[in-house]
Amino acid sequence: MLAAVCRRAINPTKLSSARAGIYLPRGRWPCHKQPTLSLDGGIMMGGNKICFFLMSAALLGNPALAVAATSPAAKQQQTVDARQVLRASPMDEIIAQYPAMMSQGIRDGLKQTGQVPPMVADAVGYVVSNNFNPQKIEQQVAGRLQAELSNGQLQAVADWYNTPVAQKISRAEVAASAPAVWSQISAQADQLAQRFGNTDRAKSFVRFDRASHATQSAVDTTIAVQLGLASTMAAFSSNSVNFETLQKRIESQRPVLKGVVEQQVFNSYLYAYQDISGAEMEQYLRFLESDGGAAFTRVVSSGVKQAVIEPVESIGEQLGQFLAPQATTK
Repeated sequence: MLAAVCRRAINPTKLSSARAGIYLPRGRWPCHKQPTLSLDGGIMMGGNKICFFLMSAALLGNPALAVAATSPAAKQQQTVDARQVLRASPMDEIIAQYPAMMSQGIRDGLKQTGQVPPMVADAVGYVVSNNFNPQKIEQQVAGRLQAELSNGQLQAVADWYNTPVAQKISRAEVAASAPAVWSQISAQADQLAQRFGNTDRAKSFVRFDRASHATQSAVDTTIAVQLGLASTMAAFSSNSVNFETLQKRIESQRPVLKGVVEQQVFNSYLYAYQDISGAEMEQYLRFLESDGGAAFTRVVSSGVKQAVIEPVESIGEQLGQFLAPQATTK
């Protein structure tokens, strides 16, 4: 059975996890020793408060959880417009949340280090938010979908998400993605683990995660936040390292991060689909594993990752210029 998730106060720069779970093959960090990335890209231990952020990254940032629908007129068109498929889904709303998520994560991280005044941390958060353009991210993702998916694949995705089963699942996913629900997911982790502990639903998580890239998406977002924080803090250090070095150091911790983040994704998975029948879930998994579903999920996952990581380097350069005078006067 899965043990309880940590119930301590949440810390937005640190990674929350539960203890070992029977269906999660990787080791787990105990609640009093949560791993987080240090500012030089290494791992350090501390408290926890990014579990809600990770849940949002897992549920909101997972392209497999998008609702897509097409009108009869659109189905008659020779070419399916990827932008219409993307915009008909909640992906545009999901992408719109990334600036706030990135800004909040970096801002709170700076404040907790105690190395910058709160006003400076708020100013940095403003700069971070302005560097993430949801419209640009959406355009990049839609462009990749149009280029890499065939018309048949796009139509298959649209057709699936227009079915009653897909719409029911999508409603459950959207409801579970609401920020007000994240605390419920954490609070109900024990109850859900007991309910689904030795069922096909729990056993199907590995299959779901492999098909949906949910954990991978959550880890990518977490790495982007940590990279942004490390790049920002480098401006305060006389021994600052370049962006490429920071990125390599943080990326080297991906296996550790995956082991931690996966637990939060698992909790979210049990919560989101608790009222979905086994037969309905099987249909969903088959779609995710289908040619069109797999291609859509893969392209959107990689597209969002690229679109989120790209601004981080420019943020570091801008903040270096902004914070350099602050560092020299300390």
